[in-house]
Amino acid sequence: MRGVVRRRVVVEGRVQGVGYRAACARLARAAGVGGMVRNLPDGRVEAIFEGPPESVNALVAWCEHGPAFAAVQHVHVVDEHPQGAIVFRIT
Repeated sequence: MRGVVRRRVVVEGRVQGVGYRAACARLARAAGVGGMVRNLPDGRVEAIFEGPPESVNALVAWCEHGPAFAAVQHVHVVDEHPQGAIVFRIT
């Protein structure tokens, strides 16, 4: 899959109950990026973005601050092998 990257992002801070997943999904879908976003049991949010490098990089950068009511403390990013994700979902 030439020209496609996949990144897993785990976001720490006040990121649950502030519209983080909905805003993330809206932006990812608008950018044509596949993947998913979900709350983790420990209060973090995990997202996977797969698509053109420019779009994925922009979403990863957005994760560093998130929506207005979020208070992001740390973002951990891991590159993964693309798996053909074309739809973005909230899980």
